[in-house]
Amino acid sequence: MQDDVTERGGPQIFSIAAHRGFADALVAGLVPRYGDDHVGLARLTLILPSTRAIRTVSEAFIRHSGEGLLMPRMVAVGDLDLDETLGPLLDPLGAGDDIPPAADPTRRWLRIAEMIREERGAEAPKGGALLRLARELAQAMDRLLVEDIAPDELLGPRVLDLLGDLSHHWQDSLHLFARVQTRWLAELQTRDEVDAATRRNALFKRAAMKWKEQPPAHPVVAAGVTSAAPTLAGLLRVISELPRGAVVLPDCDLSLDADVWEELGRAGAPAEADGAPFAASDASTHPQYHLKLLLNRMGVARGEVQQWHRAGMSKGPPERSYAISNLFLPPQASKEWVALPAEKRRLSGVRLMETANPEEEAQAIALLIRQKLEEPEQRAALVTPDRALAERVVGHLRRWNIAADDSAGRALSHTAAGRLILLLAETLGDNLAPVSFMGLLQHPLAGLGNAGISEAGQGRPFWLENTRLLERALRGPRPEPGLAPLAEKVAALAKRKPTIAVWWQNVDALFAPLLDLKLVESPPLADMLDALAEAGEQLCGEALWAREDGRALSGFVEELRLHARDVGTQVAWRDLPVVLRDAMEMVAVRPPYGGHPRVAIYGLLESRMTRADLVICAGLNEGTWPRSPSIDTLIAPPVLRALGVPGGDFRIGLAAHDLAGALGAPEVVLSRAQRDAGGPAIPSRFLLRVEALLGSSLIDDHRELDIPRLARTLDTPASEAPPYPRPKPRPTARQRDVEIRVTALDRLRSDPYQFYADAILGLKKLDGLDEEPSAAWKGIAAHKILENWHDTYGDMPLIAEQVLDQMNAHPLMRGLWRPRLMAALEWVEATVAEQRAQGREPVKWEAAGRFEVDGVTIKGRADRIDRMADGTLAIVDYKTGKPPSSKMVEQGFALQLGLIGLMAEAGGFRGLEGEAARFEYWSLAKDGDGFGYIKTPVREGQKKTGLFPEDFLPETRRFLREAIAQWINGDEAFTARLNPDLKGYTDYDQLMRLDEWFSRVQAGQGRGFEENAA
Repeated sequence: MQDDVTERGGPQIFSIAAHRGFADALVAGLVPRYGDDHVGLARLTLILPSTRAIRTVSEAFIRHSGEGLLMPRMVAVGDLDLDETLGPLLDPLGAGDDIPPAADPTRRWLRIAEMIREERGAEAPKGGALLRLARELAQAMDRLLVEDIAPDELLGPRVLDLLGDLSHHWQDSLHLFARVQTRWLAELQTRDEVDAATRRNALFKRAAMKWKEQPPAHPVVAAGVTSAAPTLAGLLRVISELPRGAVVLPDCDLSLDADVWEELGRAGAPAEADGAPFAASDASTHPQYHLKLLLNRMGVARGEVQQWHRAGMSKGPPERSYAISNLFLPPQASKEWVALPAEKRRLSGVRLMETANPEEEAQAIALLIRQKLEEPEQRAALVTPDRALAERVVGHLRRWNIAADDSAGRALSHTAAGRLILLLAETLGDNLAPVSFMGLLQHPLAGLGNAGISEAGQGRPFWLENTRLLERALRGPRPEPGLAPLAEKVAALAKRKPTIAVWWQNVDALFAPLLDLKLVESPPLADMLDALAEAGEQLCGEALWAREDGRALSGFVEELRLHARDVGTQVAWRDLPVVLRDAMEMVAVRPPYGGHPRVAIYGLLESRMTRADLVICAGLNEGTWPRSPSIDTLIAPPVLRALGVPGGDFRIGLAAHDLAGALGAPEVVLSRAQRDAGGPAIPSRFLLRVEALLGSSLIDDHRELDIPRLARTLDTPASEAPPYPRPKPRPTARQRDVEIRVTALDRLRSDPYQFYADAILGLKKLDGLDEEPSAAWKGIAAHKILENWHDTYGDMPLIAEQVLDQMNAHPLMRGLWRPRLMAALEWVEATVAEQRAQGREPVKWEAAGRFEVDGVTIKGRADRIDRMADGTLAIVDYKTGKPPSSKMVEQGFALQLGLIGLMAEAGGFRGLEGEAARFEYWSLAKDGDGFGYIKTPVREGQKKTGLFPEDFLPETRRFLREAIAQWINGDEAFTARLNPDLKGYTDYDQLMRLDEWFSRVQAGQGRGFEENAA
């Protein structure tokens, strides 16, 4: 045994510099100090911050041993941020009878929500907002309890003196917090329980007292523990004074000047007997601040901290350690950068990488990792707080079959099993709205349970086949809520596919119990979870619970409904998705086995004490690393400071310490993207400090340029693709032999390619699910109402309601559009009545007709044809919007009225003969103060634009025959956007790849692209 362990001259506290790699350096020093015989290390108790740290140190022992050894007993003090509990050494089973058990955190969360509801009454937030407030209040309670601040200190003189200076908002929040905490503590006393943080403090105090009075016979070393909680600091002080004990800190900068150390601030050491332990001027964002706070609470001066070396060896920090130390100097001390020589500013082995966007950053990081894996036995680690970026990197690594070990896992809400339960809740909360409903039925696990089995087919293929049929029928505006409108659509589909009716019986049986429960406005949360779990299992079978996410979901549901039933929590159905999503975000799901043995992805908490040959620190943008400091919503910052709780900037200091530790790796890449999802991103203050420290003379030497350039070109083809030509398909004569609809001639003349895609290729645009009511949909509804009204001349409002019922129009759509529609329909009703009194009588409405011109069939439907008093015909076209202009008609791009007139004169409508003499658009749009007006495309009265009445039909016939001769009977190419300045449909813009060539056409460069598109 070494003398530096047995002969003690005070607390034994050591520090491992960042450049040495904490876990490997720790093991390298423990083995010679405590491994004096074959079982020496086995007698050692090693106290580590978390179970992840235990895994990291275990791997370091394996690397160090080479052959094998008996490892020490390793115990976790439990990282509260990682939701970990104390190890059995500090919380032995059955030995804590004098300390009450800890209250369950889920029950506490739900119970605090009920207390807030009772305290606030009618002003209490609802649903998810209430439960979020309860979670924040519980976190604030833990924050005080971890700092060992008793509840009565909220009413102490320091806080009371501050109350008058606080706004009413903070005063109300503080009063709410105090009242709820008082009620909660009283409830805990009746249940003989304490909060988990209180129990933790008590266990630390008991261990410290026990070891101080009776030191353990075996050596105890605490390593990597940086939590500055007062009770834990007291335990670490006791460990440091044990006969064979020691405390090893990560990267406590012993080379920092004393003046700089003092500039960090008070850090928990009051300037006077009754002074506050923290000051607003404290440099809490410095990476050494929390270590100073810990040392102050341990009652140890920084001068008592020693370097951790191998036994009998002394090793000074390399040049990079000086640069890291200088990198995070406080503001006043940063002035020294100007005089620093280049060797103390250089960060050898550190590269800076900047990319255009997060996708490019992820690609570049994946390339860096792939490159490092080419070197034998080399390990690479990505450290980032940006979970979206981490998931992108995981996806890019899969292209090389590299499964990265993502230790942070995924939130339960992002997994397949968790998402299914959320979709069930969203579907019910939205009253079976199409998007969530179809998302549920097409979920990867849906159809694997009893609901997917039928006589006609079994399993997922049968399930998906029928689900997709229903999805096609649901496209368009949202139908009325509930199962009945959906059942009507299924009944219509069953006429051509009977098996869908069998499938729908299973779906109906699945949702019927849920809809029965939904009749209760705010049922018990436990009953809702029971119903969701039962429906999920009916829909997915055992597959819902089979994988790691299913097992996590099972535990989540069981725990939440157990305590929700105990507390009596009630939630409205519309709030259930938000409540479940927020709760699931707190549950991390990790795979049961690791990925690639030499690749790891860590969050900031998981990265502590890790070891890798290449460390990539990514997402170095402000707001990501470091995150914006969060302000406690219930307790004002001055109150926290007076109570002795570190401020919100304390987390920035921890993030800086994480970066400083990562900078100690042999190779480091600091990465950021210039833009994020919200727009241009601001570089992290840490990265700006690195650039400022390096200066203009060194920064270019640290730029990583090759990897981003390679990332940009990785998916770029070897040769540049030729410019895409303007599409000009030339179908065969047989393919051109199609009928022309009266509504399609305009499209044929203005944009022949769209006619080609529609009439020849037969491609139709699909509406989206839950789409806003389009002009076409409104037109169908209006035409159907008018058709039914002309059939009976009955009550127009009643007919309108019946049609909207048949079309399953959503109540919201009715509320917004129906008043405008009814005003226009009333105008139609009054105008028709007035015209009938004058001898004008509607004789055809919604009538189909056809006739032939040059061997081509022209077909269409007339909205209405009236017989005038003189026996001639009036052609009427209803429009829900603005009618075409006279200029468009004159140029031959609005020919529907003229074609219907030609069809009527040619006897194309059964039982109708006569001369078409009048042509009218009846618009239902707003006109001045009212709705509805008549417009004619021909010249009459004082009108000075448009065709003359006697020229209207001849010109229409000429335009028609020219189009037939060119595109139907001829061989003219169906050129895309033949008239580019004419506004038209955009249904086929993506098919014609408009954006790739249209700008060249507009610039007058279309002549160089005469090739025919394939």
